[in-house]
Amino acid sequence: MGTSAIETERKFEAPGPGAVPDVTAVRGVDSVRPGEAEDLDATYYDTGDLRLLAHGVTLRRRTGGHDAGWHLKLPVGKDSRREVRLPLDAGPPREVPDELGRLVAGLARGGPLAPVAHLRTHRVRRLLYDDTGAVVAELAEDRVTAQTLGGAGGESGVTEVMSWQEIEVELVEGRKSLLNALTEKLTAAGAKPAGDGSKLARVLGGSLGAEAPGTRAGSAGEAVLRRLTGLRDTMLRWDPAVRRDEPDSVHKMRVATRRLRSALKSYRKVLDRRRTDPVEAELKWLAGELGRARDAEVLGERLTERTDRLPPELVLGPVRATLAEWSADTYRAAHAEAVAALSGRRYFALLRALDALLTDPPLRPAADRKAAKVLAATARREHRRVTERLDTAVELTPGPERDAALHAARKAAKRARYAGETARATLGRRAERFTRRMKETQERLGVHQDAVVTRQALRGLAIRAHEAGENGFTYGLLHGAQTATARDVEGELPALRRRVAQARKRLG
Repeated sequence: MGTSAIETERKFEAPGPGAVPDVTAVRGVDSVRPGEAEDLDATYYDTGDLRLLAHGVTLRRRTGGHDAGWHLKLPVGKDSRREVRLPLDAGPPREVPDELGRLVAGLARGGPLAPVAHLRTHRVRRLLYDDTGAVVAELAEDRVTAQTLGGAGGESGVTEVMSWQEIEVELVEGRKSLLNALTEKLTAAGAKPAGDGSKLARVLGGSLGAEAPGTRAGSAGEAVLRRLTGLRDTMLRWDPAVRRDEPDSVHKMRVATRRLRSALKSYRKVLDRRRTDPVEAELKWLAGELGRARDAEVLGERLTERTDRLPPELVLGPVRATLAEWSADTYRAAHAEAVAALSGRRYFALLRALDALLTDPPLRPAADRKAAKVLAATARREHRRVTERLDTAVELTPGPERDAALHAARKAAKRARYAGETARATLGRRAERFTRRMKETQERLGVHQDAVVTRQALRGLAIRAHEAGENGFTYGLLHGAQTATARDVEGELPALRRRVAQARKRLG
C-alpha cells in the first residue's frame, strides 16, 4: 500500500523571476537554505470529462525531483490535501496503478482514466529552518510549461500550450501561523494568491462544465439543488477515505448519503418523485451497505467502553478478549462488503443517476416559489411527522412494539433535523433553533435505540459464551444496564414530547 501524508500549502502568482523575498525576518524562520534546482516532468490523469478535477482531486505520475512517483491528492480542508504516494515502478509507465485507480473509482464514476495534461516544471527549492534546526516550510519558485492532451474537455487531439511562473509554500513542521506570516510577506512583495488550487486546475479548470441549472435566485429550486449538490460532493469526498479505511470515514459517508436521501424525500413538491424515487431507493441501499460497517464499529466501541466501566471482579471470563475479537472480525467483514459495494456497477449507476438529476433536475411548479415559504412549510410538515410518531410511541406499553415506534420517531426527528439544515441558509436563526431541538430529540431517542441494539448483540454473545463453556454473567450484567438505559429514556417521553411541540414555534 502507498504512503500517505497531509500536505498544507498555498500557491501564488509570481510577479516575475527572482521575485521571492528574503523571508528570514518572518517570525519562526531562522535561516533559509536553498536546495538544488529540480526539473520535474508530470503527466496528469483523469476521465474525459474531468470528474477528478471537478472534485478538486489530482492524479499524476511525476519524474525528477526528490519525490518522484505516482501522487494522488485528495482535498481534506482549506489549504490541505491528503497525498497518497506510490513509487514509479508501481505499474506500467502509462497505466494508473490499480491501488490508485480503486481509490478514485467512485469519483470517476467507474470510467477509464487517461492522460489529460503534461507539465514540465523548473523548480528552485528553498528550505526554511527554525532556530532548532528543524525544517518548518519549503518555498519553491516554479517556471511551468503545460500542454493539454487530446480529449481533455475539448476536441480529441487538440492541444494547448501555456506557461507561467508561480511560488509555492508548503508547511513541513511549521504551523498554520507560519503559513499566514509567509503569505503576508509574499503578497507584500507583489505575489498574488493563485486563483486555482492546483497547477492542473489552472490548465484545465476552464474545461469544467457548469453543474448547476439556471434556477431563479432565491427560489426553492435553487436552495434545494444547492443542498443536494453539496451533499453529493460531501458523500464523494469521503469515498476514497472509506476505501482506505480511514477513521470515521464510513460514518461521514453514510451521514451524507442519508442526508441526500432525506432531502429527496422531503422535497417531493420541488422535484418530481418519478425521477427522484429511484435515486432515493438506491441511496437507501448504499446507506445500508455502509451501515453494517459503521454499526459494527460503534457497537464494538460501546461494548468495550461499558465493560471497562465495570469493577474488575464483575468481569468474569475472557470478556474483553472476546469483545475485541468479535468487534474486529465483524467490522473487517462489513468493511470489505462496503468497499465491494463501492466498486460495483450498482454504485456507479447510482452516481451517474444522481449527476443526471442535478444537471437536468425534474423541477415542479413549487421550485419557482420563494425558498423561505417552501422550506419553512417543509420543516413544519416534517415536524408533524415527529409529533405523530412520538404520540404513537407514548401510548404503547414497553416492549418490542414501542421500541419500533420510538425508532420510527427517531428517524422522523432526523429527517426534520435535515430539513432544518437545508432551511438554515434561508431562514437563519429560526431554522437553527428548530434544527437544534430536532437534533436533541434524535440523539435522545438514539440512546434508546442503541440500548435496544446492544441488548440484542449481548444476548448473542452470551449464547456464544455458554456454548463455549464460558461464564455469561458479565454479558447479563451489561444487558441489564442497557435495559435500564432504555427505560430511563422511556420515562422522559412526556417531557420530550413537550419539547418537540415547542420546536414548532421556533419556525414562526
